[in-house]
Amino acid sequence: MRERILKSESFYKYILLFSFLLSIIWIGLVKAVPFSDFEYYNNLAINIAKGGSWGNTYTSVGYSIVLGLIYKIFGVNILWAKIFNVILAFLNNLLVLGILKKLSINERDKRIIFFIFAFFPNNIFYNSIVGTEVLFSTILLLITYIYFSNINYKYIYIGILVGINTMIKPFFIVFFLLIFILEAIKFKNLIKIIKNTLTVLVISFLTISPWIYRNTKLMGQLTYVSNNGGIVLYINNNSQNKSGRWMAAEDVENSIVKMEEYKKANMTERNKMLGQSAKKWIKSHPKQFIQLGFKRLYNTYFTCDDVGYSMYGSNIKISFKNIIIGLSYLVKKVFYMAALVFIVLYSFVVMKHILKKDTDCLNFYSLYFCILFYMFTCVYFITEGQGRYAFPTIFIAIYFSYYFIKNILYIIKIRS
Repeated sequence: MRERILKSESFYKYILLFSFLLSIIWIGLVKAVPFSDFEYYNNLAINIAKGGSWGNTYTSVGYSIVLGLIYKIFGVNILWAKIFNVILAFLNNLLVLGILKKLSINERDKRIIFFIFAFFPNNIFYNSIVGTEVLFSTILLLITYIYFSNINYKYIYIGILVGINTMIKPFFIVFFLLIFILEAIKFKNLIKIIKNTLTVLVISFLTISPWIYRNTKLMGQLTYVSNNGGIVLYINNNSQNKSGRWMAAEDVENSIVKMEEYKKANMTERNKMLGQSAKKWIKSHPKQFIQLGFKRLYNTYFTCDDVGYSMYGSNIKISFKNIIIGLSYLVKKVFYMAALVFIVLYSFVVMKHILKKDTDCLNFYSLYFCILFYMFTCVYFITEGQGRYAFPTIFIAIYFSYYFIKNILYIIKIRS
């Protein structure tokens, strides 16, 4: 038994090492240049490092603050941002390994899932991008690890981490709902469920409250951690948007951004105007909204534009880029398609047990991952779809797709 454990640990160490080395080689060979949102994050981090402004409330700045601190310590160089990504990717692998060791699955399944995650194309290629997703995913995996652990004050720790992740992606404040739904399904103690949920919600709000105070003081009215929620809704929910992807706000018919009232308004007022207009359109165009929602999900779970971003501005040959993007797209499509089928089928099983009031037999971990996946899916269905938004769900997709494929192979084996 002891010899088997030692062999198992050696396997994980080799995977950790090779994945780490592959990430280093990638950022060393591919000199990707930040652009669009990535350029904004990087420029803001440079500004913060030099003692400048910490943003104008337009978008969330959690990632740029952390990157700015790194630039402040080590100097302004894009390479430090990529090294930071590689370190985070290594931590992600460690956290996934820690989570897998908590799951009630056999050693063979743990090895296969860990191997796939460590070498999943996006987990390697994304290290050359100066984006929020890697840091956000690290914190999400840490939250998951803590939640699955039997430690004191874990809901307080989770609340703090939820607050920090909300500074990176403002929608993440809704994580408390996951806690409520999951524990309402699995546990019977209503007081304990409410206590745990409120602890996460209150602590996360306390964590982001200094930034809300800062933004409110800047704008002269109550302002959330960022002011880009309205513009995201607006450009993704209108009659001119046919793809479920980003478009210029000026291209919307009778665009609000061209109005004098909008031009004179501050960031918070603009955010409200855009959000209200988008909600009004959604109510009057339910069919188009649903169609765009599914397009957004397709763009998120079945495209690999993020891998393309990882080579932007580099000297990599077009033919080689196309091969990498094509292979990444194939891998992502296979795993997410299998995962989605399994999640839908599993959802019916969950609903069946809920209706029968027999939820004790439901796997706690699978239920958590399922609800978490639905949380991200609902957000992307309403807001915007991009391949990079799927990054935090990679582990969930691998987890569910593995069991879907394993069950299919088992059925084939029995019938043959």
